[in-house]
Formats: sequence, C-alpha cells, structure tokens
Amino acid sequence: MTERKRGQTKAYQNTCFLNSKDARALRILSEYLEPKSRFDHYRVDDTVVFMGSARILSREAAEEALNKAKSGKDRERAQMAVKMSAYYEAARELASRVTKWSKELDHVERRFVVCTGGGPGIMEAANRGAAEAQGLNVGLTISLPKEEFDNPYVTRSLHFHFHYFFMRKFWFAYLAKAVIVFPGGYGTLDELFELLTLVQTRKMRKPMPIVLFGTEYWREVIDFDVLARHGMINPEDIQLMHRTDSVDDAYEWIVRQLAEKALGQPGATL
Repeated sequence: MTERKRGQTKAYQNTCFLNSKDARALRILSEYLEPKSRFDHYRVDDTVVFMGSARILSREAAEEALNKAKSGKDRERAQMAVKMSAYYEAARELASRVTKWSKELDHVERRFVVCTGGGPGIMEAANRGAAEAQGLNVGLTISLPKEEFDNPYVTRSLHFHFHYFFMRKFWFAYLAKAVIVFPGGYGTLDELFELLTLVQTRKMRKPMPIVLFGTEYWREVIDFDVLARHGMINPEDIQLMHRTDSVDDAYEWIVRQLAEKALGQPGATL
C-alpha cells in the first residue's frame, strides 16, 4: 500500500490566505508594485489628470436623450444634460490638444500622459480625446458595489483596476504634474479637496497646477471667498487654482505651467 502524498500549497498561491484580513498588507503592496511595473515598462514618466463627473453625457448622447424625453421632468433633466454636455466636449478637446503637445516632446519617454478614473462621463471624454490624438492614456478604475462600466478609450495596457481607494488616489497624485477638474459630485469634490490639502500643507512639494473648468458651476457649488472671509483658509489659498471656461485658456495655461515647472523634472514624485 503506497502512502498518498499530501498536496502542498505555497503561501503565495493560497488564495484563501491572500484574500484574508491577515494578507491585507500584501494586497495593498500589490496595488503599488503592479501599477509601478507597468508604468515603468511603458515608460510613462508623468501624467495630466482629468477629473469630473461620471454622469455627464456626450453632446450626441444628451441630444438623443432629449429627443426621447416625454414628460416635463424628463425633458427638464434632458435639457440640463445637453447643457452639461458642453463640459464633455471641452474635456475631449483639451485632452486631445494636451496629448498632441506631449507627443512632440519625447519619442522615448512618455511625458504628461492623460490620466483619468477610467469611467464614463468626463473621464471617458478625456480618454477619448487622448485616443483620438493617437496617444497612450491611463485609466485608474475602482471596484464599486454596482454594475461595472467599460470605457473603451482607455489604453488597454494602462487600464488599472483598484480595490483600495487610497491606493488609487496615490497613483493619481504621485504621477500627476497637473490636474484639470471639471464639474462633478462627491467623488470629484473629494479628489479636489484632497489635492488642495496636500498642496496647501506642502505635503506635496512639487508644483501642482490645478485648473477648475466651469466658473459658473464652481462659483455656485463652492464659495472659496467665504472660506477666506471666515478665516478658514488664507486669501492666497484661493490662488492655488486657475479658473476658466475656455479650452484655449486652459490649454495655454497648463502648457505654460508644465513647460516652466515640470518639463525639466521628469518622473513620479510627491
């Protein structure tokens, strides 16, 4: 009678362990090391991050929804969607122009690559604009307890899927050399204020040009002057952002800031 050998499982192949709370540190570390490996492989030195609502439709989709709207409330929502679609088209054009400019800088290292959260709305618009300019672009998606989405414009080899929000935020901030923030909700506000806090407290020491696109929207949603008037921020903290409604102005300001403050300092840094 032959003795049957017990099957041996190496720790790093034990999925039960790897998915346990005891291995959380390994999972967190994986969300640092695996993206770093891919960014290094594709020579992505740094990024220009686009943030904004996942709910904003393209002009074509918004107009189609308006044509199908029947009730008064549906038409009202559809009309607002058409108005907000201007931001989708602006993000698309701006990402395309930034990508074309960045492609002329270096044919080996990839500088100022468009990066988004990889979802629909403004994120899709920016990835789409970069793809239309025939440039690589990055999508940092996050697992959420709802139906998964697919943004077809993200460069497949640079599509990352995170479990931990804080690791996703790390990669937004670590690679970024500029950030352009379009109208958005809780997620966009969370990301914007986290970046502003890092810049204000100088925990982020690199220059970080931040554009707030959509002056009417941001004026209604956040009154930065009131924060300063009540002494909650310094008046100069308001100048941490450049506010505009113009693609031309946003593009020229961003390119000027990158050329002056980031062009000679490639690579990820905080």
